[in-house]
Amino acid sequence: MGSGKSAVGSIVALRAGARFHDLDRMIEDEARMPVADIFSSKGEAAFRTWEREILPRALEPGAVVALGGGAVMDDVNWDLVSARSIPLYLEVPFETIWQRIRANPSRPLIAGRTQADVEALFEARRRRYEQAAHSVDGDRPIEVVADEVLKLWSA
Repeated sequence: MGSGKSAVGSIVALRAGARFHDLDRMIEDEARMPVADIFSSKGEAAFRTWEREILPRALEPGAVVALGGGAVMDDVNWDLVSARSIPLYLEVPFETIWQRIRANPSRPLIAGRTQADVEALFEARRRRYEQAAHSVDGDRPIEVVADEVLKLWSA
């Protein structure tokens, strides 16, 4: 959450002339409701089911894909991502992420949670993120981050 995956991914895809898929947006299209509404009305388990079902379509060859922060926590999803793509971790310090997300009510995994709770979630997920083939410092201007990601994606 809040690392800049969607923003960086869309810039990289535009510059590369590639398709861009944001997994959360794909889920919203399929569910016909925002992610926050899916969580509140159907629960996280339903969201994760849609995530697992839609992920293979998002990982089309040649596409740039932004995954939701929890998508890769599922081992089946991680195996699929690793097999079909070159996983890249946008590494951003928690304090920066917290500044970006703390006042955003559309983020269901922070609703009703303290900063310490969200940081614990971030730390638990970070172990998986660090398994990605590449890591890029995402705590820089978005254009700089996108340039570096594009170089890695094009290689």
